[in-house]
Amino acid sequence: MTAPVFVVEHFDAGGGGRYVLDGPEGRHAVSVKRLRPGEDVVLTDGAGRWADGVVLDTEGKDRLIVRLDPVTEEPQAQPRVTVVQALPKGDRGELAVEMMTEVGVDAIVPWAAARCITQWKGERGAKALGKWRATAREAGKQSRRVRFPEVAETATTKQVAALLAGAEFAAVLHESGDSPLATAGLPSSGEIVLVVGPEGGVAPEELALFGEAGAEAFRLGRSVLRTSTAGTAAAAVLLARTGRWT
Repeated sequence: MTAPVFVVEHFDAGGGGRYVLDGPEGRHAVSVKRLRPGEDVVLTDGAGRWADGVVLDTEGKDRLIVRLDPVTEEPQAQPRVTVVQALPKGDRGELAVEMMTEVGVDAIVPWAAARCITQWKGERGAKALGKWRATAREAGKQSRRVRFPEVAETATTKQVAALLAGAEFAAVLHESGDSPLATAGLPSSGEIVLVVGPEGGVAPEELALFGEAGAEAFRLGRSVLRTSTAGTAAAAVLLARTGRWT
């Protein structure tokens, strides 16, 4: 079993590398995980910086005393994979974020597609975005990542087109695609951007705009996946074919 991951805002340790993990993360380590002296932990800022540690002791219910090793930084994996995810209904968006984080997606862009039933506006939208970001953080810890995926602000269709135009490889999952994603030629570095449409599908005008931006339509296979699972399946194909899983 790999060491549990905890998120920290800084890596400042006192003499001898003695670090105190407190607050919500300390409480989780002491009262939920019930870590004991001698057990290994990993501390990270979620942006690639991390350090191994060994539990020395606990204090109360929310303070974990750790001997911290030197901090290192995990480089950004190449090519970088961004998934543009149309807004699903209910909590299926959080499910999509959780699964994409687990497989290794680097960035997730919520997209207000024309056929989305769900709309993020005002306070409701801010709350929903906060849930996506919290889900990415918790899933990153659970999957032992030290570089969590970035969850961007909600994008319009024009903003998505601009993102596609700047990518080394741009794709839209769509039934009109002549080629399967599993056979696409992929770059060894740079940015891969993949668009996953809503349950109602990508609208013709959106598909046309994305095509003008350089994105090609691809299909995954014969079965039709829900929007909340399609991004994870497609990302797995890309990560395996780019060598990031080898």
